[in-house]
Amino acid sequence: MSPSSIRSASIGIFLLSLTSATALWAEVDVVEIIRRTVAADQRNWKVASQYGFSERVGVRRLDSHGEVKSTDVKRYDVTLVEGSPYRRLVERDDRPLEPDDERKERAKLTKGIATRQKETAAQRALRQGKYQNRPDWLREMWQELPDAFDFRLAADESRDGAEFYVIDATPRKEYRPHSRTAKILAQLQGRLWIDKRDYRLAKAEVEVAETIAVGLILVRLAKGSRATFEQVRLNEKVWLPRRVYVAASARLGLVRMLHIEHEAVFSECRTVTGTLVSKGPRGGLSIALE
Repeated sequence: MSPSSIRSASIGIFLLSLTSATALWAEVDVVEIIRRTVAADQRNWKVASQYGFSERVGVRRLDSHGEVKSTDVKRYDVTLVEGSPYRRLVERDDRPLEPDDERKERAKLTKGIATRQKETAAQRALRQGKYQNRPDWLREMWQELPDAFDFRLAADESRDGAEFYVIDATPRKEYRPHSRTAKILAQLQGRLWIDKRDYRLAKAEVEVAETIAVGLILVRLAKGSRATFEQVRLNEKVWLPRRVYVAASARLGLVRMLHIEHEAVFSECRTVTGTLVSKGPRGGLSIALE
């Protein structure tokens, strides 16, 4: 076979492959993928809410030229106390707390536990219910997500032995939100990575496409602000957050402009088996963990 014939055959095979892939994508119901992802996320929340973890939060404040003005890094231990999360500061700037600060944090924990143990049954049920049912704003956004956007299958990706649908989302012009929270969706666009095996959201990249005004005291989140969310399969039962990153510019009121980068990294995930509090080493408090 001549070189020109080989080239022609190669081009033909490539075009045939491309045509087959396009036909296959056309058969994929992208909205149904999103609906299954929303349903899977709701199921996942019930399991994920029983896990504790370490959370490292870094905040960088920038000037108008993108130069760093200040940096703040804190690490928290997050566990369940009497059925809902308690967030205890354990490090600052990647160093253990000074002894005085450590004592203050333990005193806060002791007070928080005592307050929760004194609740009436109705108060306890209300607090635990708010956590177990997710915040209203998050639940509303997830519920309206399948109808609020036009979705397009952009690619298939393989990574670390897993396969993902890569889906682009753009606001649907004719959509009318059913909640105040969901109105924000009309100003966003993004790309989603959804695990093909169990329809869990592995990653989301979101960008503000139009300036968002929030609250009575006007806060305007600038066009181009962006966020990345990543989660990972911990085991066969649950996916847990791995990283949240936000780079945003916002105007507060009529004058002040804020430029900020915020990153939260999650690690040391573990199941919380109870909320019993006992004396730990050196008389400190410890939470029963699996």
